[in-house]
Formats: sequence, C-alpha cells, structure tokens
Amino acid sequence: MSTTRLLAPISIRTTVPQQNLANSDELSPTAATPTDNAFLSVQGPLSPTSKSLDGDTLRSRASSFNSEVATARSRANSDISTAQSRYEGDELTAEEALRPDKANEKDFEVADSPFAFSTGQLNKLLNPKSLAAYKALGGIRGLERGLQTDLVAGLSVDETLISDKVSFEEAVQGAKLRTGPYIPNDTVRSDVSRQYRDRKRIFKDNRLPAKKTLSIWALFWNAFNDRILILLTAAAFISLALGIYEAVGQPREPGQPQSLDWVEGLAILVAVVIVVLVTGLNDYRREKQFEILNAKKEDRQVKAIRSGKSVLISVFDIMAGDVLHMESGDTIPADGVLINGHGIKCDESSATGESNALRKTGGEDVSRHISEGTATNKLDPFIISGSNVLEGVGTYLVTSVGVNSSFGKIMLSLQTENEDTPLQIKLAKMANWIGYIGSSAAGLLFVILLIRFLATLSGNTDSPALKGSAFLDILIVAVTIIVVAVPEGLPVAVTLALSFATKRLLKENNLVRHLRACETMGNATTICSDKTGTLTQNKMTVVAGTLGTSISFSHDASAEDEKVLSFPTAFQLLSHAARNLLLQSIAVNSTAFEGEEGGKSTFIGSKTETALLQMAKEQLGMGPVAEERAGTEVVQLIPFDSNRKCMGVVIKLASGSYRLLVKGAAEIMLSKATEELVDVSVEALEGCPISEAARSWVADRITHFAEKSLRTIGMLYRDYPQWPPAGVRTDEDDKSMANFEDIFQDMTFLGVVGIQDPLRDGVTLAVKRCQEAGVVVRMVTGDNITTATAIATECGIKTADGLVMEGPKFRQLSDDEMDKVLPQLQVLARSSPEDKRVLVARLKHLGETVAVTGDGTNDGPALKTADVGFSMGIAGTEVAKEASAIILMDDNFSSIVSAIMWGRSVNDAVAKFLQFQITVNITAVLLAFVSAVASSDSHSVLSAVQLLWVNLIMDTFAALALATDAPTEKILDRKPSPKSAPLITVNMWKMIVGQAVYQLVVTFVLYFAGARILSYDTKAHPELQTELDTIVFNTFVWMQIFNEFNNRRLDNHFNIFEGVLQNWFFIGINCIMVGGQIMIVFIGGMAFQIKRIDGAQWAICILCALPCLLWAVGLRCIPDRYAAALFGFVGRVFFAVFNPLWRVLSAVFRPVGWAWSTVLDALFAPTKRFAMRMVRKVLRRKEGAAEGGRGDEERAELVAAEDVLVERRQQQQQQHQNLPPITLTTMD
Repeated sequence: MSTTRLLAPISIRTTVPQQNLANSDELSPTAATPTDNAFLSVQGPLSPTSKSLDGDTLRSRASSFNSEVATARSRANSDISTAQSRYEGDELTAEEALRPDKANEKDFEVADSPFAFSTGQLNKLLNPKSLAAYKALGGIRGLERGLQTDLVAGLSVDETLISDKVSFEEAVQGAKLRTGPYIPNDTVRSDVSRQYRDRKRIFKDNRLPAKKTLSIWALFWNAFNDRILILLTAAAFISLALGIYEAVGQPREPGQPQSLDWVEGLAILVAVVIVVLVTGLNDYRREKQFEILNAKKEDRQVKAIRSGKSVLISVFDIMAGDVLHMESGDTIPADGVLINGHGIKCDESSATGESNALRKTGGEDVSRHISEGTATNKLDPFIISGSNVLEGVGTYLVTSVGVNSSFGKIMLSLQTENEDTPLQIKLAKMANWIGYIGSSAAGLLFVILLIRFLATLSGNTDSPALKGSAFLDILIVAVTIIVVAVPEGLPVAVTLALSFATKRLLKENNLVRHLRACETMGNATTICSDKTGTLTQNKMTVVAGTLGTSISFSHDASAEDEKVLSFPTAFQLLSHAARNLLLQSIAVNSTAFEGEEGGKSTFIGSKTETALLQMAKEQLGMGPVAEERAGTEVVQLIPFDSNRKCMGVVIKLASGSYRLLVKGAAEIMLSKATEELVDVSVEALEGCPISEAARSWVADRITHFAEKSLRTIGMLYRDYPQWPPAGVRTDEDDKSMANFEDIFQDMTFLGVVGIQDPLRDGVTLAVKRCQEAGVVVRMVTGDNITTATAIATECGIKTADGLVMEGPKFRQLSDDEMDKVLPQLQVLARSSPEDKRVLVARLKHLGETVAVTGDGTNDGPALKTADVGFSMGIAGTEVAKEASAIILMDDNFSSIVSAIMWGRSVNDAVAKFLQFQITVNITAVLLAFVSAVASSDSHSVLSAVQLLWVNLIMDTFAALALATDAPTEKILDRKPSPKSAPLITVNMWKMIVGQAVYQLVVTFVLYFAGARILSYDTKAHPELQTELDTIVFNTFVWMQIFNEFNNRRLDNHFNIFEGVLQNWFFIGINCIMVGGQIMIVFIGGMAFQIKRIDGAQWAICILCALPCLLWAVGLRCIPDRYAAALFGFVGRVFFAVFNPLWRVLSAVFRPVGWAWSTVLDALFAPTKRFAMRMVRKVLRRKEGAAEGGRGDEERAELVAAEDVLVERRQQQQQQHQNLPPITLTTMD
C-alpha cells in the first residue's frame, strides 16, 4: 500500500477577459441540466440550482432559493461597473492556498485513496475560512466530484468500496467542464456492516475518541495511593518482619510453641490488598457505566439525503460527502460548504468567537462570483461544526467529520473530568470532618498508649523484638482507627446512586446529560411544562376549519350545526384558483418534506405542518410535495418565530407579480386581516374589506375550536406588483429581503383550521401524582387562552381557584406584582420564550426549585435558567437539547414523574448510607478506643484486621446495598425537601444516636462483664478471653448487618422489609457479608485473632444483635419534635464548651499538624518514586521491543493518576477548617 501526499499542482496563473467570464456558463448555476438517475424511486432529480422546490430532499427548499443568486448577480454587476472586488487570498495560487502547515503535514498524506482530496486539504477551507482554498478545490462542484458524491441525491446507500479513483486535477477541471450532476457509479456493493468502508478509512467517521480513562491497574494504584493505607502497609511489613524474626531468629524455651506474631502482619497486608481490589473494581465499574451514558448522551438523529431520499441517521454515521439538511434550531454536526438555502444565518460564537449572526451564501453563488472576479470577504459558504442555525433552511455538503472537523478538534482539547455534583461536594466536606474527628480520636489513643508504653519500658524485660512489636501494635491500632473513621464511602455512595439512577432513567426515557440534575429533580417544587408533545401526543390531525368567512367544515359535521359541512363537501366548493391558493399556503409555505421513517414514506417536520400536508393530500389531491413545489419560485422565506407566532413565504407568480403567504396563530392572523375573499367558489380571486359580521363569525369559530382543545391555525395572503415592495425597509446585507413587519399588513383572510392533538395516556394521573408529591404543575404554551384553559382543565392542571394569564399581560407586570400572582398562576397562554424565562427566574427568586420543559431554539435561556431543564428528544431542536440537563426521549410528561422519583431515590440512598456509616463510625471508634485504653496490654477488642473487615462492610458493601433501592410510588407521598434542608435530619440523628447507644451498651457489657456473666475464668484460661473477644466482634458485626435493614427506611414507619425482594443487589450483598462473617469466625484463626465459637456462643451473638431491630421500632415511636428539642439543648451546651476549647487546640496543634504532614510527605515521597520506577520497569519488560505499544499508555495513566492524587492532597490541605453548623429540622 503506497502513501501519497495530495497537494495542489503548480499552476501558471493566466488572466481571462472579464467579458468571457461573464458570458461563460462553466460555473453558471443554470449550466447543470436535469438527468434521469435509475436508482431514484421518485421523479428525476433536478439540478440543485434550478429555480424550483423539491420536497423529497431539502434540496426541497434549497433548489428554489434563487433569491441569493439574483441578489448576488445584481450586486456583482454594480461592483463591476465601479471597481474590481477582492477577497483575502485572491492572489494566492492553488499550491499556496493548500500548502500544508508543518504541524498538520500528516493530514495531507493518504494511502490508496479513491478521493481527490486529503483531510488536510479539506481542512484548509476552515482553518481559517479561505475562499482561496475553496477556489483551489474547484468550488462546490470540485468538492462534489472530488468526494465522489452528488449534491442532489447525496451518497448512495449501496456504497462500500470505491474502485473509481478521482485525481485532484480531474476533480478541479471536471468541475468546470461537466454539465450534469456527478453520480459515482463504480462502487462495490456489499453488506451494510461494510458501508462506506473507503470513506471511513480516509476521512474517519463522526465520532470523537473516547476520553482517556484510567486503566484498572491505575485505578488500583489510585485506591492504594492513600497516606493512611501506605502507613498501615509499612507498619504491617515491619510487623511481619519482626514476627518472622521472632519466630525464626529468636531461641525458644523448651516446650514453648512456635511464635505466630507474624500472622497479624500478613493478615493486615492481605486485608489491604482486598480493600484496594474491591475499591478499584468498584471505581472501574462506575467509570464504565458513565462511559456508556456519555456515548448515549452525544448521540442524536440528523436529516440526511442518501440515494435521493431524506432519511434520519445517527450523528455518528455522518460521512464526508454526505448532504445534510439544516434548519433553524439545528446544531451543525460536521464541517461543510452550503450547497444552497434561503436566509441561512448561523451563530458561530462557540466555534470562532464571532458574536454576530453570519449570513451564509450558497456554494454556486460563491463560485460564480469568484469566476466573475466579484468575490469579496463577505461571501461565506462555510458551515462550521458546533455552530447553531439561527434562521433559514437549506442543505450543505459535509467536508470534514469527527477528529478532522473544527469542533471535533476543539472538543478533543477540552475533554475534562466529570464535575462533582453539589451533593458529592457536600458529602466530601462532611467526610473530611468525620475523618478529622476520627483522626483526633486515633491520635489521642496513640498518645495515651504511647505514654503508657514508655512508662513501663524501663521495667520491661522482653526482647527488643517483642518491645518493637508491642510499639507497632499500638501504631497499627491507631492507624486502623483512622482508616475506619475516614468515611471515604460517602462520595462513592452518591456516585453509585447517581450511576444506578441514570442508567435506570435511560430505560424510562430520561437521558441525563448533567448528573447534578438527577439529584436536584428529586427536590423540584414546580414544573413549567409545554403543552404540545409533552402533555399531548403530538399526533396532529386537522378535524375542523373554515374556508374564507362563510364555509365551515368538520369531521363530525353531523353533530354540529347544519351549516357545518363535511370535509369532501366543503373542499368541492373551492374553485381551481382558490384550491391552488390554499395548496400554496400549505405546501409551499412549509419546512416539512417527504421522507422515510421506519421504511415507510411519511412527512417529516413540524407536526402542525405535517397535519396540514396530510389534509392537503387527502382533500386537495396534492401529489408529492416535490412536484407541488417544482414550478414555484421562492423569493423570500420568513421562518417561524415563536415571538410573532407565524411563518411566511414570498413566491413569484407566472404573471410576474409576487404573493406573500402567511400562516400562524389564528387570532393573530385574524387581527392582521383587512380583506376577505368575495367568493371561494369562483375562479377570480377577488377581495373585499372584511365586514365586522364576518370577523365576528370567524372569531366565534376560533373560540369554538379552542373550547374543544383544538389548535387553531389561520392563513393569509397578499399580492404585490414588485419585490421588494416600494417604501418598505430591507435587509442591510441583502436588499431583496423585505422587513417582515413592513409587509405583514392589510392581508386577505383565507381560512382557519382546527388541529386536534389528544392528551397522552396517563398524563392526567401523572399530573395528579406530581400534585400529591407537593410539586406544582404549570402549563406554559403558545396556544390561545381558550385552548390552553380547556386542555389544562382536562389534564388536571387548572383548578377552580387557579389563575390563567396571557403572555402579553404577564410581561407587563412589575416584579412585585408577579410575585403576588405566581402562587395562583397555573396557565400562561400565548406566551413567548422570554415570558417563560422570566417566569422561571421569578419562581427561583421566590425559593422554588424549578423544572421546565422546552423544545425550541428560543427556549434555551429558560432551560438554562431553570434548576433542571427538560428538552424534547423527538421534537426538540439541538440548541434546546444542548441547553437542557435532561432529555425526554419520548417527549412525555409522565417521564418527568420518573425523574422526580429517581431523584428522590438518589437523595434517599445517600441519606440511608450516611445514617448507617455514621452509626458504625461512632460505635467502632469508641469501642476500639475505650477497650484499648482499658486493656492492660493496650490491645483493642477489635484487632486491626477486624477493623479493616468492618471498614470494607461500611464503605463498599453497604454503599452498594443501600444505593440500589429502586423507588416506589410511595416516594411521591411526601413533600419535596427545601434547598436549605440539612444532610442529616432530626429523624436520622435520632436513629444514629439511638442505635450507637444500643450497640455500645451491648458491646461494653459483653467486653467488661461478659466473663462474669458467662462464668469465664480468663486468668486461669487465657484462651477464654479470646473467645469472649470473638463474641464481642461477632456481635458487633451482626448488629451492623441488622442495622442495615433499619436504614432502608428514613421515616417513622415500621416496615423495613418493604420492596427488599425487588432489590437483588441488597440481597446479594448481604449474603456476601453474612457468608464472609461466618467464614471469618470459623476459619479466621490467628489472622483475625479470633477463636471458633460453639452454637451457644453463636446464639448469644445473634440474640444480642437482633434486638436492634426492635430498638429501632421504639426509636421511631419517639416524636421528632421531642428529639429535636433534646438535640438542640445538647448541641447548645456542647458548642458552648467546645468552641473555646477548639480554638485553643487549633492554635496549639495547627503547627504540629503542618509539621506532621511535611514529615509524612518527606518520608513517603522517596517511597512513591521508588514504586513508580518499579512499575515502569515492569511495564517496559512487558512492552519488550515493541514501539508505541500498550506500555506508553499504562505509564501515562499512572503518571496521570499520580498527578490527580497530588492535586487532591493539595486541595485537602487548603480546605478551610471550621466546624460545620448543625441544623435540626423535624420530619412531619
């Protein structure tokens, strides 16, 4: 396989006479002629520059968008008469324009490419925008031939391998000589899995490489690289060495058993390995889940033309050479060049920093200007990935995808770690404080035991090895208490809960884009919902209407007034001229088009427009949209705007006059109408001033339709003798574009249609469940007030005392007036996107947690302002999706209820785990502390290995078990928690303190009085003390297992087993914990410093632990208000004593802590460097002589892991060390 660098050939520049260029049709838009392509199932495609509309491809709209051609030609002629226009790079040769940069030379090298251009040459179009490069590549026609595609039909769905190679010269010269559209006909057809094989090989697909994640080995290293674990490991190694020395190197007395002190050191090392393995595997599983979710988050559907048909494809499947549709609200998925369009304006601020809306010019127009020598820098055919389409519709040719696109390169450089959610940040701070308290307890224990050890050292006759072992035992116990006290499982618990919830939400049609939205949604207090598609099915059908001001029709004509006609009867009354006028208003004044979905031919676009097209097809005999639009010349397009509630189009009639067609909100259309048709049944379309009686009749019909929950759309028209009309304002950049407000006057009324959009199944129940959960549902819609009220009443949003208001009136209120109105406001009708944003902002100002739905480009500000923004996965624009936090994949309001349930489930899971872990922390630390101080040999009743097992139960197993409870409907029976609610409620404190007291009482009784109760003579039989310690340890662990069931409920209800059989994670984790504890007691032996116990002793353990379930019932019977009063009194007394003491201790020990951290860093820095060097050596050996292998990646991952750890330690050292306030709230 040979590698070739594709560069532009060196050419000699020649001067061509201007008149020849002007008369030449080499690049003229009219040079292309229609051809008959066998593979098209519809009529032969027209030239993409013919002055017609084609609905089968959104060449559909673009094919007739000749206004830019005419305008550009008029400007060009005026320019020629004055001075020769120039553009930047005009003087460059093709070679100079396409010269590779040193950093990107590899992009110009391709191997066995059937295409004329390399990725590097194509990138020259946009890095920066270069008309010189565009000219060097042969313009839009050269790109078409060089990329082996077709501007009309797009890529062939049968293409895999391409054997017909096109050279650079053929592509550029062929663009000038060819007279018809280029159709690549030499492709090797194969199965779909090999589709576009050559294109993927040369240009890649539209995927970005997945963000580099740490390998499982780096995650293991991350888990181990903790100062406390390293200190514990070092102590365990020393203990193991001393134990081996004592067992092997020291003489023994006759009959003295072999020393087994080395077992504890080995057991600690094994326990550390298990903790590291479990933590690393847990992190690895979490990373993989988020990787899958992120891939799903980036996927979306785009409209492409393939084999002459408009189809929906994944954004990942876009290829260089594809022809894509673009319309207002789209986010551009790949770089390209505009083929043709109308009124295209793009916001490229996210890609180029250019804040102004940039008007785009069709590729043919630009090529013609270049050939005529009238091109200027204002000509911009370039479509940049990542930019947003603000106005217009059209098609463009894709030139660069994925890593080769401009947006792809930016995203690669900006790939960052996932941000922590607010709950994760709160829990991390709480974990730090719990760790500080536990570390203080461990430090105090170490000081006490060290003083005792030093005091008895002079009279100690043991060997130096035994003395060293005794000191290490003290150190190991203190360090292990720190390991137990630091609740590193808290952030892990919320991460597990979020990953579990987001995965389940995806199955329930909620795609979570930002994790913080998941937890925030659980506390939402109000939802501002759209109507169309969210509360309704978005399956629209025209069921009634009027023709002119005298004919009324309905599907249910028999149930209506006798003057109401059926559909066939009403439309048969239309004359040919009136029928054509109505057909133009529906088919031409539309952005919908024909395409395929699920293999079936259908209309694609706005559901309102597709409903009108369906009516035109059934009642007006409309053929394919492409044919209806084929003979129509569009002069100006006015896209739909949610502020003015209408859209329009200007067409040139055969008579030479121009017609403005407008459709939109019926009452607005009626207000703009000053004339009506005299008679729709006669051929001559004559207008007369609309009478008050006629206006009143139409208004009554609109109200009647609205009361039946129908969306009403009105249609108007007006004829003009010239365009633009005399005396109207025009666009600064294009004088042929008239100002819409100036021309939208004195219109002739054509008719009104009523469109039915039924409520979604279950939406009434979903609204009721939200209201029962304390979430206020408000409808924000663009429909008129009558329709909005009818639908809001039908679905239960509007209540008897609720307030309904229109947007124009709402926006006139002052802030104070809004604040008074908002609590009763339930429906905001005829609202604009700005009204929605203001509504959301004022609700947030009042302390509400606001969720809002939106689907349009203009909904972006409201979606961003809300606490949680929901965009529509089906009807939503890409701008709306980008601004939202959650995407409703089915556009269904009921899915929002699922988001509320899972959001509350996440918060509950964290609260459950927090309650469990703090209970274990208090009990384990106090038990180890008191027993070690009380012991004559300074040994804790819980050994280091036992404490590590308890830590594994706390931080990993409990997190998995408690974070995976699925929500039930009962979770909606309570009110949402306010933003000021503390992490630990009064009920939680009540259970934490109550359970800790019970567990400490039981374990202290067994430890201090167990020998007397069980009649154990521990002095005569020392092994009985080991049995007693085993009973204490076993009882302690079983209390944690039973208390885990207590923590499944956060309220004062008694059924702690509710739904437990549906959570297989919980059952499985508890089986592992129970099985592990039984194995430890039976075979733990010296490793865990325990002795096997018999059945009676097992019964003691279980019977002492089991009553914690009954104790929890008693605690739940205590009213929260009494517990709050008690905790409040104790808290005030405690802080009154503790605050002064804390300030003194902080002043004394802050230098000590700083010095200790400095010493630890100095001690462990060489150890870490040594470990890293050893790991790198091992990786090099594995890598062998292979270059660029896996070893580099592993080393990079380890270095990255080290950097993350260093940064994390620095952040921890900089945290402000003030005690957090304790807030007590009651749960009713």
